[in-house]
Amino acid sequence: MSDRPRGYGMTAEVSDKIQGKYSPELEREAREWMGDVIGETVEGPIQDSCKDGRILCKLINVLQPGSVKKINESKMAFKQMENIGNFLDACVTYGVPKTDLFQTVDLFEAQNIPQVVNGIHAVGRKAGKKGFNGPTIGPKEAAANKRDFTDEQLKAGQNVIGLQMGSNKGASQTGMSYGAPRQIHDPTA
Repeated sequence: MSDRPRGYGMTAEVSDKIQGKYSPELEREAREWMGDVIGETVEGPIQDSCKDGRILCKLINVLQPGSVKKINESKMAFKQMENIGNFLDACVTYGVPKTDLFQTVDLFEAQNIPQVVNGIHAVGRKAGKKGFNGPTIGPKEAAANKRDFTDEQLKAGQNVIGLQMGSNKGASQTGMSYGAPRQIHDPTA
């Protein structure tokens, strides 16, 4: 909201850190991808174009038809936030991890636009992995690479010292002392 005070101390630091992660290039890519998928132009900042949630609901309905049953056209704030919430719920059902998404206030009140952009990119990655034949965005989502080792292979690896553990090359800490030795005062002497 534009009438909120700026904030001081830690609030200002957190806000500055969030804004430091903002990338106009990533936002442009997200807007263009959404527009290509839904077949209409998404203009202006992502917060302005997606605040009512209608574009987001259309997006998830193209990727997974029937995900959002009813898209609210109302200008009332709670109906617009309901659209955003419906989009987020549909994304989780679609398979996007909740940790990759944003919260409703991040978009509606422009609290964390970089996370909104990252969330849209996450939806695009998941669409690519699920075989969506339309436009793509960002890098391809990684696939699992599960490996099965025999007991013999596992036992052989127990005797190997990993390079991350380092090596002391025979050195030890014997004879090392830190600081001055403890002084004991004998009053009888």
